Amino acid sequence: MKNLVIIPAYNEEGSIVRTVEDLKENAPGFDYVVVNDCSTDNTLELCRKHGFSYLNLPVNLGIGGAVQAGYRYGFYHGYDTATQFDGDGQHDAKYLARMAMTLESENADMVIGSRFIEKEGFQSSSVRRAGIKYFTGLIHLLTHKTITDPTSGMRMCNRKIMAEFTVDYPRDYPEPESVVTILKKKYKVLEVPVIMRERKEGKSSINLKAGFYYMIKVSLAMIIARFKR
Repeated sequence: MKNLVIIPAYNEEGSIVRTVEDLKENAPGFDYVVVNDCSTDNTLELCRKHGFSYLNLPVNLGIGGAVQAGYRYGFYHGYDTATQFDGDGQHDAKYLARMAMTLESENADMVIGSRFIEKEGFQSSSVRRAGIKYFTGLIHLLTHKTITDPTSGMRMCNRKIMAEFTVDYPRDYPEPESVVTILKKKYKVLEVPVIMRERKEGKSSINLKAGFYYMIKVSLAMIIARFKR
């Protein structure tokens, strides 16, 4: 299978080199592309210096737009799978082979790397864990499916899902909403246990104030996605 890893990157100069080196060392069967979302730091310069494969977006699109650009790149270049993989160093490339094997052997359409199945490694803050449990409950209410880590940015999909995402993909905080969309369409979504690392460089875009906005906005988007024709 021809596999692509999509690395959305906005101001990830402190971790982008380590992230790509992790992929090269621990997932040699995967191609990758860094999607530089108009970073204002040295992310682009580091990609050029190290000869990384990258897309340089002309305007800042946010996480959803950057990931969708990667899906379009993967789909139109004939990849069989595409995996979203954060550029901040939290994800571990050694789990990609297991995800690909599960996708193929279980005939799944999407496989999500979940830190909450075996509950090892970095589990996020207590406040964020509460938010994640809330989204797990809302997804179950809307789709009757249980996704233990709906905000995980480590997810692999096949060409059918890539085709869906090239046409329509949520712009802000897309992970929970996109899961509802594909579950509503009866696609098969599975989770595999992974261990994630704590972010060492940079900072999350979601602070306490933004967290309330995030919860309300994403909840409404998930409900709309469930009942949209």
